[in-house]
Amino acid sequence: MSEGFFELVLVYISQEGRDSWCALEVFEWLKKENKVDNETMELMVSIMCSWVKKLIEGEGDVDDMVDLLVDMDCVGLKPGFSMIEKVISMYWEMDKREGAVVFVEEVLKRGISYEDDDGEGQKGGPAGYLAWKMMVEGNYVDAIKLVINLRESGLKPEVYSYLIAMTAIVKELNEFAKALRKLKGFARSGLVAELDVENIELIEKYQSDLLADGIKLSNWAIQEGSSSINGLIHERLLAMYICAGRGLEAERQLWEMKLVGKEADGDLYDIVLAICASQKETSAISRLLTRMEVSSSLRRRKILSWLLRGYIKGGHIGDAAETLVKMLDLGLYPEYLDRVAVLQELRKRIHLPGNIVTYINLSKRLYDASLIGPCLLYLYIKKYKLWVIRML
Repeated sequence: MSEGFFELVLVYISQEGRDSWCALEVFEWLKKENKVDNETMELMVSIMCSWVKKLIEGEGDVDDMVDLLVDMDCVGLKPGFSMIEKVISMYWEMDKREGAVVFVEEVLKRGISYEDDDGEGQKGGPAGYLAWKMMVEGNYVDAIKLVINLRESGLKPEVYSYLIAMTAIVKELNEFAKALRKLKGFARSGLVAELDVENIELIEKYQSDLLADGIKLSNWAIQEGSSSINGLIHERLLAMYICAGRGLEAERQLWEMKLVGKEADGDLYDIVLAICASQKETSAISRLLTRMEVSSSLRRRKILSWLLRGYIKGGHIGDAAETLVKMLDLGLYPEYLDRVAVLQELRKRIHLPGNIVTYINLSKRLYDASLIGPCLLYLYIKKYKLWVIRML
């Protein structure tokens, strides 16, 4: 009998109302008789996919679904893709999200083998793939909770699912930071009330809880994974701390990455420098500025510009003015907007002790460098009702 005849038999016994497990038995016999060609394999995969779809549509028991996958593997039916991922996708596309979670739990409970990922932390297995699907749709918190709940319930999700959950934390922190910036902008415009102490505490707690989850996931990844992924772990921790505005913790991750042989991009050093400057972490700033010794003049200008902007954001205007002067001393002309920002902030605070001298000295230096024109300084002495005007 020809292969075509057996293909017809497969189609017949797998029709609606009949049992696809019978089709698997026929396929197993064909396999033993060496009568399975590419066309037969494709047909059998198609039959199994249809059967899986029927099980999902008919609210079939997850145990039956997993049994079917096990039987497929036992008879040597190995499609060129992951059937586990295919099942998860079907649950997802049919909007049976809870079914997908239960299916993943059952796969992990039974310890069913699956294809590893490509080594770059992409998807990586049932838990990772489902978390990835959630993350793609913007359900970052769901992705984080999925992986943590699986691990804490005694199951063992694949190592790369921890990295995907950490990526989801980065994205959630980033979205949260953007929303917070908008809210503060509305508050400055008078559209909403200023944040009170209680709300600020809630915001800090939410960020701290996300960071705690990230640390937990990173510990699991280090314990259960190989040393080859340590760079990826510290890279994600770095991104988390940057999004949360934690300067010292972010700086530590830069050095941790360096220790495991994964050098962070120079722009990340600049961002961390700016965060540390905004928080006036003097020791961290000094360590991060050591890069300037081996940097080009263009790179030094960029580093000091980030330092300057960090000081401005943190309200450390005296330090920002000193940074401007340092740039001039090195022959590195600051950008126009940076110069204006420092002068404007000094003008706003000129009534504070020392700011008049700082403003005058900075204005002179900028004038000497031909970066501003002559300045008129107005000073009103209320006691004598006297205006003093001086040209700089």
